[in-house]
Amino acid sequence: MMQAIIDKINQQRSEHLYLGASLAIFQKGRWQEWYIGEVAPEAPVEAGLVYDLASVSKVVGVGTVIIQLLADGTLELDQPLKSYYPEVADETVTIRQLLTHTSGIDPYIPNRDQLSARELRAAINHITVTTDKRFLYTDINFLLLGFMLEDLFGKSLAELFQERVFRPLGMAETSFGPRLGAVLTVNGRADGLVHDPKAQVLGVHAGSAGLFSIVTDLERFCEHYLMADFGVDLLANYGSPDKPRSLGWNLDGDWLDHTGYTGPFIMINRRRQQAVIFLTNRTYAYDDRPLWIAKRRELRDLIKQRLS
Repeated sequence: MMQAIIDKINQQRSEHLYLGASLAIFQKGRWQEWYIGEVAPEAPVEAGLVYDLASVSKVVGVGTVIIQLLADGTLELDQPLKSYYPEVADETVTIRQLLTHTSGIDPYIPNRDQLSARELRAAINHITVTTDKRFLYTDINFLLLGFMLEDLFGKSLAELFQERVFRPLGMAETSFGPRLGAVLTVNGRADGLVHDPKAQVLGVHAGSAGLFSIVTDLERFCEHYLMADFGVDLLANYGSPDKPRSLGWNLDGDWLDHTGYTGPFIMINRRRQQAVIFLTNRTYAYDDRPLWIAKRRELRDLIKQRLS
């Protein structure tokens, strides 16, 4: 069963999709781990490597905190964001829409890469919201949710995540960057810098990306999602009929999952008590995102098939 998954990873390595990967699978009450290939030439994949989580950060940080706040009544799913975060200009977009990427936000920001953190935040607060509420994945949704959390608690996301997620779950090696010694996401890029451009500017105030972690921390995180009573039904469809979404997570049958631009993904099946962590730096040598999306789907489909 597992060998077919390892063979698929090695096949993708031979196709030069990535140099190597860390893989962890939970089933029958225990984790198994595999460390395959290299993170850079002559640098083998091994236990304890720190990876840039990219958009997996969304569910590890903001998504988890918001699930807690929905469960304890601090937030209401269909309340406008503006009722909790007055700085945002739009008065209509709701917490549900942001969590499920059905907000209608047009994510285009003129001259984005030339903006300071203050200017970027102001542009996001005044982002254009359209009437098209079909699913459209954009970082802006979780950046706004992150700004809201900081405003509610008067703390940076770094402090908030430590208090409400990392310390309670024993995730001692999970944090915002920069993280010296982290697996490089681009050959020659400065050591430990986050890959995502908006997270580079916003730093510890980015709710969409920017977290770094290791396999064993993510195992603790996944176990929490497998076992905890969240007070909300994470397998309900909070999105649209054509694009099922949980609270922050993609929803595919019994599986919750989330992916990241640089290659990582996590998958959780509460009903079958199974989980998968896949960490890689697929952008190290080149970046062909459409190809990777298709090949990632092949790998994830095979994993689901073999675990069924």
